Amino acid sequence: MTKRYDAIIVGGGHNGLVCAFYLARAGLSVRVLERRHVVGGAAVTEAFHPGFRNSTASYTVSLLRPKVIADMRLHERGYRVVERTISNFLPFADDYLMLGGGAGRTQAAFARFNARDAAALPAYEAALERVASVMRTLALKAPPNAGGGLPALIAAAGQGRLIAKLPLETQRDVIDLFAKSAREFLDGWFEDDRIKAAFAFDAVVGNYAGVSTPGSAYVLLHHVFGEVNGKYGAWGHSIGGMGAITQAMAAACVEEGVEITCDAPVARVLVDGGRAAGVRLESGEEIAGGIVAANVGPALLYRQMVEPSDLDADFRRRIAGYKTGSGTFRMNVALSELPDFTVLPGKALAGHHTAGIVIAPGMDYIDRAYDDARVHGWSRKPIVEIKIPSTLDDSLAPRGMHVASLFCQQFAPELPDGSSWDVHREAVADLIIDTVTDHAPNFWASVIARQIHSPLDLERKFGLVGGDIFHGRMSLDQLWAARPVLGHGDYRSPIRGLYMCGSGTHPGGGVTGAPGHNAAHAILADRLRIRRWLRRR
Repeated sequence: MTKRYDAIIVGGGHNGLVCAFYLARAGLSVRVLERRHVVGGAAVTEAFHPGFRNSTASYTVSLLRPKVIADMRLHERGYRVVERTISNFLPFADDYLMLGGGAGRTQAAFARFNARDAAALPAYEAALERVASVMRTLALKAPPNAGGGLPALIAAAGQGRLIAKLPLETQRDVIDLFAKSAREFLDGWFEDDRIKAAFAFDAVVGNYAGVSTPGSAYVLLHHVFGEVNGKYGAWGHSIGGMGAITQAMAAACVEEGVEITCDAPVARVLVDGGRAAGVRLESGEEIAGGIVAANVGPALLYRQMVEPSDLDADFRRRIAGYKTGSGTFRMNVALSELPDFTVLPGKALAGHHTAGIVIAPGMDYIDRAYDDARVHGWSRKPIVEIKIPSTLDDSLAPRGMHVASLFCQQFAPELPDGSSWDVHREAVADLIIDTVTDHAPNFWASVIARQIHSPLDLERKFGLVGGDIFHGRMSLDQLWAARPVLGHGDYRSPIRGLYMCGSGTHPGGGVTGAPGHNAAHAILADRLRIRRWLRRR
């Protein structure tokens, strides 16, 4: 083996960088191994056509924890996020709905469709914010580990107290959000189908499910516990794309002494005497480390990087059943001009062009998209969110031109007829552009180039098994202390010295930095415990 490190991080995505930073700041020697040519994982900015750059996969920011931003001094390293002028714009067949720009503006927009829904909006937002505030607190706490003895019981009591202290009506909302479908939850608040669809979109972002699927209400909540520049629930654009965030993180790591190596795919976690001892690269090189922290999804880690004989039979069975596949098809397109929407005409830059432009015109439309994907492999009328970051960041495209991110649902991780996504990706990309063109007739003609990421492309390029942008479905059985498996929800694997620091752990997917932060603190706590034990001997 080559030089030995205190800790090896498998995967240089944002959570791996966050974990590496905290470990190095505590004095450990740390090496990050990234399989791609660029650090950042799925949060990268890359050129996909001459003169056009975009956030290749992850494309918008809200969930990144302020503590992580402050500890890594990201603002000093160029981190800058601009809030959307309008949060979301939904074009319908003969009308449109815009959210954002202030509570009064959104209420007025709702009142055009339903006066009672407009009146209900403040109470709805307040209810979600009360639950989201608890989520923010719990995001940077390790879940209590089942079977963890007295420390786990104390942790469970402490975290449970946060819920118990909530007003009774908020506790009821917690139960509803974790157990109900998005449709059931929203039916309890609003009447108009288009208004409900505006909120229901968040319930299927990265979620291979319909709005009528039990548990989908939680995914809606997951997307509102973030903040931008101190404004809760807001979403924004990182100037320079998502890669600007991870490049700033990498700079923070290097300043603390972290070694970062790209083009270094890990093939195997090495285990000696039941304990992690390092890794073997695909090149055959072995690197020794007393700690290995994996910033890859649990499905990739335990099904491909760990010898089955190093895991007990029950754990292997449960990991075999770990659910992945977010139903995501991701595209980037270079545009000669802005889309000209039939219901809100104009190619000149306007507020709705800076928004998340959501094509999901109704609750039944969203459910049919999921039903289609299960039967046919993809939705014949897909859900599409269009984000045009060049309206806020002129560094991404030539003057007068634009780049757009198309985040699309629902697309089966594996096609039901057994065929490959490689066969269908171009035709499905055409379908997606057709869907946008139905609302903005100039869209097809404005497309100069496109970059396609089918679920299979996402798996091959970023190591996202099943194309799952969250490293695993965020269903009730795969959340909190049960993420990824009950008994290992505290970032510690069944193998001593092997830890998990990616989105397949609490609090789940998105660019949060929380799993990396929490895993690093679990590692440091274990090292302190070992040192105390050795001193007592």
